[in-house]
Amino acid sequence: MDIATTTARFFLAAVIILITCRLVAMAARRLGQPPVVGEMIAGVLLGPSLLGLVLPGVQNALFPDAVRPMIYVVSHIGLVAFMFGVGHEFAQQKVRGLGRPAATVSLAGVTAPLVLGVAFILLVHGHADILKDGVPVGVSALFVGVALAITAFPMLARIISERNLTGSRLGSLSLAAGAIDDGVAWILLALTIGLATGDPNKILVTGGGTLLFVLALWFGVRPALNWIMARPGAAVEHLVLVTAVALFAAAWWTDLIGLYSVFGGFCLGFIFPRTEIGNRVVAAISPVTKIVFLPLFFAYSGLNTEFGLLFTLPLLLVSLGCVAVAILGKFGACWFGGRLAGEENSVAIRVGVLMNARGLMQLIALNVGLQTGIVTPALFSALVLVAIVTTVMTAPWLSWLDRRAERRQAKREMSSVAAG
Repeated sequence: MDIATTTARFFLAAVIILITCRLVAMAARRLGQPPVVGEMIAGVLLGPSLLGLVLPGVQNALFPDAVRPMIYVVSHIGLVAFMFGVGHEFAQQKVRGLGRPAATVSLAGVTAPLVLGVAFILLVHGHADILKDGVPVGVSALFVGVALAITAFPMLARIISERNLTGSRLGSLSLAAGAIDDGVAWILLALTIGLATGDPNKILVTGGGTLLFVLALWFGVRPALNWIMARPGAAVEHLVLVTAVALFAAAWWTDLIGLYSVFGGFCLGFIFPRTEIGNRVVAAISPVTKIVFLPLFFAYSGLNTEFGLLFTLPLLLVSLGCVAVAILGKFGACWFGGRLAGEENSVAIRVGVLMNARGLMQLIALNVGLQTGIVTPALFSALVLVAIVTTVMTAPWLSWLDRRAERRQAKREMSSVAAG
């Protein structure tokens, strides 16, 4: 297939992906789910789990092997830009007055799923063919533990906003704990990628390159961006161009040192000016990223997800075990951490529910593992199932808790009236 034909096929694939993701996202919204749930499911539906299973010829025609690298590259441009926005939002979270409870919830919410995930993989790896040959079992187990420890921070923020919880104790604590949680999880993921190489020289390159990158960002790029953004009369389109250059440079460097491009986007967003003009630049980049590029990433993830691989008893049990470990480790630990920090049960349990969602953030981590050769297609599919299940259950679970609280309040009011 020549380059012109491949390009034409890519555009057709993009049309199918964007329409499918939008339709499924609209259906998900009608069911009370955030759009990201619909886009995650749409990506899986376009892959071998459904379209490839029912109409393999159609799927191969729509997404031939020559087109998939183009989907990967274009979607990862959007992914890096998305992580830039996540980093910028992450840096704006305030933990003042919430330091102890947020740290307690986050510590529990990272440690428990990490330990349980590692223990689970060490327990089952000899009974199911799920691990990558040539990758140390400990590295694979650590990757699964880190993947289960991630929280869907952007979705968490969106749910809190949609439910008018911004500024409430529940909303503030969840955002603060989620920010700390994901910060620690991404650092652990970077460490896991370094360990996966098994080459001391590569580990030194990754570690040294990361240190150099952080120092350059903080002492060079950050003041330069602050100066550029503070110049009077600077047009937003020129500032977007400067931001894009910095973003692509950060993505290039972090990929070069073996850290992965999404870390570059996240770190640049973290140090990006949080001024009015800085926020306008981020706002100018975000819509196209979320509406156009992220659906391509969901589709690429879906093309690598094959739930049919899990239709054997050992792998099915592993998948269900991963889901159970994920919920127990995240929801249970965050609820316990909240109670340990002195929070009311109604707050602690809702914090646990919110922190339990993995969403897009886990898909990003899973693709990092897939591209670096840490996970097998079967393990990738099992963990995608975890991301979907834990994300889908969040909104109904919160609604059920709200209805139960309303019923209890109504009963108390009726009892008070009867006693009066």
